[in-house]
Amino acid sequence: MRKTLILLAVLGTSFYSMKAQKSEKDIIKNLEQKSDEYGIIAQNIWEFAEMGYQEEQSSGLLQKTLQDAGFTIKKGVAGIPTAFIAEYGSGSPVIAIMGEFDALPGLSQKAVSEKESAGAAAGHACGHHLFGTASTAAAISTKDWLEANKSKGTIRFYGTPAEEGGSGKVYMVREGLFNDVDIALHWHPGAQNAASAGAALANKSAKFRFHGISAHAAASPDKGRSALDGVEAMNMMINMMREHIPQEARIHYVITDGGKAPNVIPDFAEVYYYARHNRRDVVIEIFDRMVKAADGAALGTGTTMDYEMIGGTHELLPNLTLQKVMHENLSEVGGMEYTTEEKAFADKIAKSLGQEKADFATAKSVQPYKTEAKAFGSTDVGDVSFTVPTVGFSTATWVPGTPAHSWQAVAAGGTSIGNKGMMIAAKTLTMTAIDLFKDKKLVASAKAEFLEKRGADFKYIPLLGDRAPALDYRK
Repeated sequence: MRKTLILLAVLGTSFYSMKAQKSEKDIIKNLEQKSDEYGIIAQNIWEFAEMGYQEEQSSGLLQKTLQDAGFTIKKGVAGIPTAFIAEYGSGSPVIAIMGEFDALPGLSQKAVSEKESAGAAAGHACGHHLFGTASTAAAISTKDWLEANKSKGTIRFYGTPAEEGGSGKVYMVREGLFNDVDIALHWHPGAQNAASAGAALANKSAKFRFHGISAHAAASPDKGRSALDGVEAMNMMINMMREHIPQEARIHYVITDGGKAPNVIPDFAEVYYYARHNRRDVVIEIFDRMVKAADGAALGTGTTMDYEMIGGTHELLPNLTLQKVMHENLSEVGGMEYTTEEKAFADKIAKSLGQEKADFATAKSVQPYKTEAKAFGSTDVGDVSFTVPTVGFSTATWVPGTPAHSWQAVAAGGTSIGNKGMMIAAKTLTMTAIDLFKDKKLVASAKAEFLEKRGADFKYIPLLGDRAPALDYRK
């Protein structure tokens, strides 16, 4: 499992003693030659499988890799121990590459084609081990290009923890850490190679806590006031409310604490809620109604209620100027070919998803460019996109047809399939960053589109308010 120390020794002798390369082609070739080394980094993080704000090993490994490559590191930014910024160069433009590295709870899985737990508390079901590593590789390769060509500009890597519900980037945006950035780049593991315009749902999440009076459930039920009754009453009202919200909206919940024993009336219960829509103003309205439902539930059950904001993210603001460039670069890199062993693995995964066989053509190709997209999930990249021109894409790190947040995604992410998709991403990010450093007019055009789409009257207001980072939200 622990190949980290060996890897870092290798990196120290080969990775960063690279003979200066001046051409973009040479930089990409050198990046490809380091695919195995980056694969080791990614698989170490896959095995760490650390949840939001707990990513000490994952963050530390990426920091060490970037520091050894000549980047200066700012640790613990925005009051988050695992958040960091790595920087090389000086002056403008300032190009940011974002990297995530948190895992999801309850999705432990071995890198095999059958559902089989690895015995861990979490798993990389969204591929953030690949996300952070590819972005690190791209930042280093871009740095190599800047250094070799003695080019002016600054490349930054933003180590952004707790994307999965923790809204890590929001705190970094709120702290002003992106204010001097010209362009921000990101990517995401997925089931296809695509660089069309993205979309995301705005999101507000909170834990609602009800407080009652404990008593013997059989001997003295009249003495008790059930906190669980408060939770269930809230859930019932919100489930009725679903009929009276925009059809594009989504509300999800899970009861995180409902008591400990049936014969003890619980004096504490907690429910964790998400509210989503493709416009942040609608999310705010829905969330306010949810709070009223919680107040009513407490009143009706004789309990009291308080709630803690956990996360809050904006929708995604697309930038077509940048998106077209990203699509062109991804198309130039292209998709992947599966080996015989990878095909056998993929076919088994496909069968577990109800398919006859894997769709290898999708993994090999790049999806046609589209200027519009429908939002299905949420990301804290949305807040970055309302602060600085932002562009992203996905690559086929999973067997085509695989849904995110599934054991199949964890499994593929622990194999060479995931590593291949990761390197496609690293090359595309590098090429796009170099294009931006080479073309000041491109940067200016992206900024002009950004300001027009955002609107002259826009004022950034974080949807999670002024709370401190929710460092214990996974505990």
